[in-house]
Amino acid sequence: MSDSSNKNDSGQVNKSMMDKKRKYALLIEAHSQDLYKYALWLCKDKAMAEDVMQEAFLRAWKSLDSLREAKAAKGWLFTIFRREHARQFERKQFDYKDVEQMDTIADDSHLGYDDSPEAFALRNALSKLHKDYREPLEMQVLGGFSCDEIAAILDISSSAVMTRLFRARKKMRQSLGHESMPQLELVGE
Repeated sequence: MSDSSNKNDSGQVNKSMMDKKRKYALLIEAHSQDLYKYALWLCKDKAMAEDVMQEAFLRAWKSLDSLREAKAAKGWLFTIFRREHARQFERKQFDYKDVEQMDTIADDSHLGYDDSPEAFALRNALSKLHKDYREPLEMQVLGGFSCDEIAAILDISSSAVMTRLFRARKKMRQSLGHESMPQLELVGE
């Protein structure tokens, strides 16, 4: 092989790496704030949310070549995060120190949450929802995902997502004692 051939190959590799770095930087810049909000909501702990996000970003970097369409990037990144969060939870070993810290975890003020009684009641009602109902509702409200995007992330049909969202809102109204409350208006409807 000649020196010019090696230089061309080296140049192509460098260009490819620069393209990948640019693509990754744009991906992180565009979606990190939404993912961080979702991470805080899901983890209820700033340090854990940041750790899971870092792991998710690392996995995203490693599998960036599998992302084919830019419009699917947000859902793809949230799916990676959800899977990494599940892995972290499986590995988490609780000890007595964790139990002692539960009082500070329950104090949402350090996360920048609204600490009004209404917000507390809303978070409490949301936490009581079954995961099948809570997760799509959180994705729609916190992530701003459409029903089709949620369906792709959760690997269920769009009609199943709409049904779960309808039932989640109904259960929330019941839990909050607002049976006659008008239907909650949410993003993506």
